[in-house]
Amino acid sequence: MDNTETPIISVQNLHKSFGEHEILKGISLDVFEGELISLIGPSGCGKSTLLRCLNCLEELDSGKFTIGGITLEKKSKHEEDEDFHEQAHLLRQNVGMVFQSFNLFPHKTVLENITMAPLVVKKQPREEAVENAHRLLKKVGLENFAHRFPAQLSGGQKQRAAIARSLAMNPKVMLYDEPTSALDPELVDEVLQVMRELDADGMTQLVVTHEMRFAKDASDYIVYMEQGQIIEISDEDEIFVNPKDERTRRFLKKFM
Repeated sequence: MDNTETPIISVQNLHKSFGEHEILKGISLDVFEGELISLIGPSGCGKSTLLRCLNCLEELDSGKFTIGGITLEKKSKHEEDEDFHEQAHLLRQNVGMVFQSFNLFPHKTVLENITMAPLVVKKQPREEAVENAHRLLKKVGLENFAHRFPAQLSGGQKQRAAIARSLAMNPKVMLYDEPTSALDPELVDEVLQVMRELDADGMTQLVVTHEMRFAKDASDYIVYMEQGQIIEISDEDEIFVNPKDERTRRFLKKFM
């Protein structure tokens, strides 16, 4: 991580607790434009909570992070700041989020799911929103599925539609929370292939995943987390061949 450019994502000493349980214990991380970074680690280590903080679905207790030039900062859990929530709204418009459970509106077609946010949030002209949606559907291999409802799609197709919906807001960064965990094994590759193609296009992506093959093959760097802390950051080859920390080695042995 010797990049001298300004990172598109910069996280500094981020803390988050739920009640008395501290989930994130001072996370610091830089991601540069165009990188695909995989977050790995045991369940409950804080990976998903980190993503939810970065998309403002959860409010950090303290720390600071910047995404695409928009900064959110809190010095303490009880600090009240009206500007914080305004900045959070702006930041959320620059960050796409893909969940493991798809979260498509079941009563709307694929096309309607994709055009809703641009029409409502960005006030985009309908013709422009529809044209862009068709372009994105072609990109994710669903050009013939625009008028189907989510119930008529396979799990892999639903997740690709969810990716297209996030891309419709023209985000600077894409966050994925276990995007393939709800899929049958034979459908996993079609979603991962879309992410690989976005990486080739230069999209910045931060991925929480248990797909070690994808993490190894597609990532620029891999971040290993355990018990709310970043234990190791390494490139995709080194961490699997020669992990620096015993905790990383212990975790990766399960996948060897």
